[in-house]
Amino acid sequence: MEEPQKRFAWKRWLVLILVVLLLARFELPYYYSQPGMAQTVDGMVEVESGFHDDSGVFMLTTIRSAKATPILAFWSLFSDFRSLYPAPTNMSDDEYDMRQTMLMTGSQEDAKIAAYQAADIGNVTIEYDGVYVTGIVDGMSADGMIEPGDIIEQVNGEEIQTAEDLLQKLSEFQLDDEVDLGIKREEERFTRTLTFSEFPEQEQIEAGRVGIGISGPVTNRSVELNPPVTISAGAIGGPSAGLMFALEIYSQLEEIDLTKGYNIAGTGTINEDGQVGPIGGANQKIVAADREGADFFLVPNQAGAPGSNFEEASEAAERIGTDMVIVPIDTLDEALAFLKGLPQKESEEKP
Repeated sequence: MEEPQKRFAWKRWLVLILVVLLLARFELPYYYSQPGMAQTVDGMVEVESGFHDDSGVFMLTTIRSAKATPILAFWSLFSDFRSLYPAPTNMSDDEYDMRQTMLMTGSQEDAKIAAYQAADIGNVTIEYDGVYVTGIVDGMSADGMIEPGDIIEQVNGEEIQTAEDLLQKLSEFQLDDEVDLGIKREEERFTRTLTFSEFPEQEQIEAGRVGIGISGPVTNRSVELNPPVTISAGAIGGPSAGLMFALEIYSQLEEIDLTKGYNIAGTGTINEDGQVGPIGGANQKIVAADREGADFFLVPNQAGAPGSNFEEASEAAERIGTDMVIVPIDTLDEALAFLKGLPQKESEEKP
């Protein structure tokens, strides 16, 4: 006769396995992130007949993220460089992925335009067609009135061209004000009247700021460049590689070695005027860049605002004891001036 202890041992193991699987696979309403990689951009960017003989490299930096599970949530407690953040409640995973792809596409176009304008060579032709909506905030005025994928063409009858134009115009309104938006949805055009209210606390927007409830707007445009340039970033999403793409494009256009033999990592959004904007996870990207031996890390300065990406990156660099130099950047021109002022790295000096 089988002993009771042996008879139930397999049941205990089965329960343990099921619990482990549950902890590893059950998805929480959060995303988990940790330092990703620092990857060279030269192989991603190709200007027709462009310069590729750099003595160093430009590197974009990433964070790794996934839907959080109980195990990942627990794991995040043991490092300042692992974090949890609320998952968007107003979009599916597919919609979130689509939004990240659209933001990356828009960022690449901005990087191309900014670099060509900075180099002041070649021809840039841009045709604007409103602003894509990529996200809607639950419970705000746009919820149920506008959908991701809609294109905003007008604000109170006035045409808009870029996402920056749209945000600037909307920032002029106050609580309970109304605005008429001209919308294009596929082939249909219509007007929506929306009311301004404060953003919900979970959106982590500064207190007192009001809006209609759209997020992540992306400029809708077609761009023609001469000479042509292509960017192939694979599965990398989001807009935070804009600055590094612009630097690589400029380097190829001008046939200039901006890297001077150094490994130059960085992060930052960019708009077509060359303004560098903030990103998420600056502290995690510092870890990624340090692991790959970066000499410099270019990071948004946000005009010296308290809690800027530069401050966050500097604190992280001090915490991990890196020798990497953290460089605050507000514009593409600032980044170019810094790089052009670097001495050639000694080990790479040519006789």
